[in-house]
Amino acid sequence: MIRKIFLTTVALSFALSAHAFELGVVAFQMSAETHARVANTVEAAARERGWDVTVLNSNGTLPTHAEQIENLIQRGVDGIVLAMSKPVEFDAQFAAAKEAGIPLITVLSGASPHALFDVQVNEYGVGADAALYLLGQIGYEGPILTQRFESNVGTRIRGKVLDIVLSENTGVEVVGSHSMARTKSWRDDVRNGMQALILQNAGNFKGIWASFDGQAFIIDDILAAQNMAKGDVALVSIDGGTEAYRRIKDPASMMTATVAIPFEAMGEAAVDAMERIAVGGESKEAITAGPYLFMNAVLVDAANVDRFLD
Repeated sequence: MIRKIFLTTVALSFALSAHAFELGVVAFQMSAETHARVANTVEAAARERGWDVTVLNSNGTLPTHAEQIENLIQRGVDGIVLAMSKPVEFDAQFAAAKEAGIPLITVLSGASPHALFDVQVNEYGVGADAALYLLGQIGYEGPILTQRFESNVGTRIRGKVLDIVLSENTGVEVVGSHSMARTKSWRDDVRNGMQALILQNAGNFKGIWASFDGQAFIIDDILAAQNMAKGDVALVSIDGGTEAYRRIKDPASMMTATVAIPFEAMGEAAVDAMERIAVGGESKEAITAGPYLFMNAVLVDAANVDRFLD
């Protein structure tokens, strides 16, 4: 009887300790599908472990993001995961988390000396895959349009790699480019900017490069409204996901390809690492030696999209 009570007490102790871990999750802009995919996966993976989870949405505003990180630190959470954060802009908040002894892991945000590491894809490779695929679709010759976003490190790198590729392939000319300036109302920003470019350059572009899929969906809808058919132009972007794959498969869509980033796997990796370090006591170096934990991306087009739809 005493042994039974002891074992029950131990089991309850383990259960309570598992539930005691509190994870704070902040996504910079949950209206962006990719941010939501990371945050939702992190939440689900943490709850599967019996953790208490607080998920916050910064709605694309810098002051809100800073305040939410600060609030989590003041609450004394056991760990923080940030989706698509901005380490340079929030260096003070990252430093405060480190000072408070709170392990912080970011996803697709860029490196920080105050974070354990950033779960990331090789954005230089991702950018090269998208750029070279687009140029291949137009025979490395002719005019293109580009839709950029300079305020995120990943999309900014993709654009820089595109520029390098273009510098070596002078038969391709950028005849129009729009840079997304707003984050809170980014859809309207992209729609207004690209609609104007498409109308100004009607009949004078063979391809369109977008820095992420959400932009490409808006562009795709604009092209459809202009009665364009699949194959009239090549539309290539980056991120991957059900909607991108559906459009690549859809004969009425202009979407040609995307470089698929494993957002769900990255969210799971962040939680797994948090458990190993914050709960299991492992060192950060046991997971990755540098400031990044890299995962692989893959190009998806008509040739392999069925595998991803399944």
